[in-house]
Amino acid sequence: MRLVRQNDEKRAKCPRGRVRCSKGAAKRVPHIGTTSVARAALAVLAVTALASGCSGDGVQGAYGQQLQAPPARALDGYADRLHSSYNQRVAAATRWGLAKAPLVAPPPAKKSAITFRKGFEVQGGAGLPPVFTTVPTTDKVVFLTIDDGADKDPAFLRMMSDLKIPYTAFLSEDLIDDDYDYFRRMRDLGVTLNNQTLHHPYLPGLSYEEQRNEICGMQDLMQKQFGTRPTVFRPPHGNYNKDTLRAAKSCGIKYAPIWNEEVYVDHWEYREWDRSLHPGDIVLSHFRGASDWNGTMPDLARRFLKKVTDDGYAVARLEDYL
Repeated sequence: MRLVRQNDEKRAKCPRGRVRCSKGAAKRVPHIGTTSVARAALAVLAVTALASGCSGDGVQGAYGQQLQAPPARALDGYADRLHSSYNQRVAAATRWGLAKAPLVAPPPAKKSAITFRKGFEVQGGAGLPPVFTTVPTTDKVVFLTIDDGADKDPAFLRMMSDLKIPYTAFLSEDLIDDDYDYFRRMRDLGVTLNNQTLHHPYLPGLSYEEQRNEICGMQDLMQKQFGTRPTVFRPPHGNYNKDTLRAAKSCGIKYAPIWNEEVYVDHWEYREWDRSLHPGDIVLSHFRGASDWNGTMPDLARRFLKKVTDDGYAVARLEDYL
């Protein structure tokens, strides 16, 4: 898919960041025996291996759960739980053909204000849902978003659930109406389902009312089929105008993210000149299978996870940062 720009301006190279950890862990600990010291060392090694980020006094566990640091007398069990979690992550990665266990980030301690990306504004757009390609953060995280809903591979659901990888789906009614249950299972696994119109049209070619029918109609369908009205919307192909955002706002939409990179089964495409990931980047892909691409949805997930893990990025949930 060609990356669509809205009055885009050349973007300066994004500074590299990292997933940050609290510095409050260096507390004085009472003297403990040799065995417990060994256990404590194991806990430190396990935390280092997990590398999913820290928040306060807790450590983000292998499956996204918050593991609270225990008192010194409980370090034996704490180390065992961390070690077991890491082993489970490695085993899951091996099962799905990954050389490394992917990193999963916890929610941020503080959220940044989301605004239009420079060059993507619309005239008179104050108060409208902002269009953005990257979330402002120094955390070394990226967000996986998957569009439309054409391919419904149960192996993909199992893989992402097994690895505990967060992602966000943007759905179009005419591509999901043959199997709503697939996306109900996805929702029940913790995936956020968002709006990408009823029929996936070129929105700027429609009138305001036609755009509103596409967006609000999908809101109604999402409520009926999945029990929620999304607050996040992606214009099909990234094409929009002021009427698109006005219509989206009238339908209850607060954000209109597009993307900074796109991942396919066999390659990546980049918006930026440096052809690299940056902290907070939104990555686009599609629900497509072997009939469209030379591979499956699990193949797509492997390509995505290999690069972000090799580059030292964790995968975060987009909605946690909005």
